[in-house]
Amino acid sequence: MRAALRQNPETRDTIRYATLAANSHNTQPWRFAVRGRGIDIEPDLTRQLPAVDPDNHHLFASLGCAVENLAIASRMRRRPGALTFDPGRGGIVTFGFGGGASAEPTLFDAIPKRQSTRGLFDGKPVSVVDLVTLAKAAAMPGVDLVLISDRPRMNRIRDLVVAGNTEQIADVAFMRELKSWLRFSPRYALKTGDGLFSAASGNPPLPQWLGPSMFDLVFKAGSENDKYARHIASSAGIAVFVAERDDPEHWVLAGRACQRFALAATALGLKHAFLNQPVDVTSLRPELAALVDMPGRRPDIVMRFGYGAQMPFSARRPVEAVMA
Repeated sequence: MRAALRQNPETRDTIRYATLAANSHNTQPWRFAVRGRGIDIEPDLTRQLPAVDPDNHHLFASLGCAVENLAIASRMRRRPGALTFDPGRGGIVTFGFGGGASAEPTLFDAIPKRQSTRGLFDGKPVSVVDLVTLAKAAAMPGVDLVLISDRPRMNRIRDLVVAGNTEQIADVAFMRELKSWLRFSPRYALKTGDGLFSAASGNPPLPQWLGPSMFDLVFKAGSENDKYARHIASSAGIAVFVAERDDPEHWVLAGRACQRFALAATALGLKHAFLNQPVDVTSLRPELAALVDMPGRRPDIVMRFGYGAQMPFSARRPVEAVMA
C-alpha cells in the first residue's frame, strides 16, 4: 500500500495514495468513483462513528484529508486539477482534471511516510523557520490555524484533553464503539485493513481473542489521562484548526489543511498525533475556542507535534474495497 507511485500511474494507483490519509479511528470512510474528467470522493456512511462523531464532522474531515492526498499525487504525476464540494448526494468532493495548482514534490514525497504517532516525543522545540513552513503549507481559505508552543496554553489544552477523555471513557456507547475498531493482532489488522492497531500506539500486540479482555482490565481513565499528559509534555507544540463555518464543506476544508500540515511536518522530520477530545465533547468546545481567541466558532481538529521515533503503520484496505 505504501509503495512509491509510478511515473505514469493508473487512476486506481493514485487513489491508493489518497487512502494513506489520516482519518478518524482508521475507519477509512470514503468511496472513490472515476467519472469522465474527474474523480468523485463520496462519504461512506456505513463507516460512521455515531458515538464519537454523531454529526459526521470527523467523517467529512477525514474525507478532506483523502482528497488533499489525491490532489497532491495527481498534480505530481502531471494530471493537475481542482477540488469542488457538492452538498448534494450526501456531500461529495470532486477532483476535476485540468488547471489547478502546481506540483508540490515535498508534500508528495511525504504521503507514504506520514503516520499518526501516538507515543512520546523528545521535547525538542521546533524552530521558528519550520513553524512558518508548517503554517504556510497548511494555509487554506476558510480555515484558521493556531500554533501553540508556550507551556501555559499547552497545559490548558492538556486539561481539556484530560476532561474530555474522562467523559468519553465513562460513556458506555463510546467505549463499545472504540473497542469495535481496535485491532490487537497483526494478522487481524491485516485481515480487516482498517481500525486502530495496538502496536501503532506503542502497546504490545495480542491475540485478537484476548485483546478485548485485557483492554477492559487496563484501559482506565487515570492511566490514560496520565499518558496524555506525558505525551503533551513531550511535544513541541499543538496545532488547532478552526474553520470559518460549521458545515460539511468547511469540515472538508479543515481536513485538507490538517493533511497538508501533517505532510509538511513529516517532510521536516516531525511526528504528529491527534488530541480531539476537546472537539469531540461538545461542552468543551467553547473553552477551546476561547483559548485560541476564536469565541463562538467550532474548533475542528487538534494535533500535537514534535520529534519522535517511527512506530508501526496502520493498515489500509485495498483500492478495490474503496471503489464505488
